[in-house]
Amino acid sequence: MVLIMEKITKETTLGKILERGGAEKILEKFDLPCLHCPMARFEMENLKIGEVCKMYGIDANKLIKELNEQKH
Repeated sequence: MVLIMEKITKETTLGKILERGGAEKILEKFDLPCLHCPMARFEMENLKIGEVCKMYGIDANKLIKELNEQKH
């Protein structure tokens, strides 16, 4: 059985992204602060990756491309 993962977009929530194996390492590589923020833990299902990247000056297109290219 092959599991097909949904493509990540700027509208994808951090909660959905973190369900993927290996995604946390990629997010850490881009210094995404939400992973270690206690308050963000309560909002993971509402935080969209595009909005977070904009807040912290992270290149969303580059991050999303790498997340979508990772092996699951």
